[in-house]
Amino acid sequence: MPPTAFTALDTPRLRLRRFRDTDLKAFVAYRALPEVARFQSWSDYDEARGRALIESMQALQPGTPGQWFQFALEERASTTLVGDLAFKVSESEPREAEVGFTLSPAHQGRGYGTEALRALLDYAFGTLKLHRVIAITDALNAPAAALLERVGMRREAHYVENVWFKGAWGSEFLYAQLAREWSVR
Repeated sequence: MPPTAFTALDTPRLRLRRFRDTDLKAFVAYRALPEVARFQSWSDYDEARGRALIESMQALQPGTPGQWFQFALEERASTTLVGDLAFKVSESEPREAEVGFTLSPAHQGRGYGTEALRALLDYAFGTLKLHRVIAITDALNAPAAALLERVGMRREAHYVENVWFKGAWGSEFLYAQLAREWSVR
């Protein structure tokens, strides 16, 4: 599917929107935390890396096959940046996408991850008319697995020691949901 012009996705408490230059300080602050980086591809996160990501998102549209799009996750009442969600439509199978998420520890435990991921799945299946959405998480990341199951995704695979990650072999879970499953939730 071709990308559609994107402004924002609103939920009762949250807004998934484009990153702004003014998000840099808060974005880097939570991404630099060791507990946030533990299951992510980075070990440290500095201002230059954060600025590069924010700038790279300016011209992209979510739904462009083969390109990750990072949504800023904002608490609507306070306009505070509370996390971000990643979204990439597959280049080889443009009716499938992958999602990911990062929440600031200061804002975890409030249901924001569930609310935001549901909004992103609504966008993927409703607006973009995708057939399937997947998520891959470290098998040790129990909170992420629980979140994926809360939104109705099913665990399809357990890859045992399939990835060399931060100096050790790691295992991953693959979760997925189909459009027809999302429509009957």
